[in-house]
Amino acid sequence: MGVYYFAILFIGVFLIFRAGLQALKNGSLINIKVIFFGVLGAALIGLSIFMFTPVSADIVAELLGMTN
Repeated sequence: MGVYYFAILFIGVFLIFRAGLQALKNGSLINIKVIFFGVLGAALIGLSIFMFTPVSADIVAELLGMTN
């Protein structure tokens, strides 16, 4: 499972990097592509960091109704 979390983390870092390149290319941070890539990348990084924590298994199980 950790391989998938690393994949999500690296995709998020790639999207943040791409947002930075788009901002440099267009010369502005106020662009729909820059905002989209930046927010999606930050969300993926946050998700992967959350999934690496030990408590995440309990929280996900509770959300999916897999607890007794």
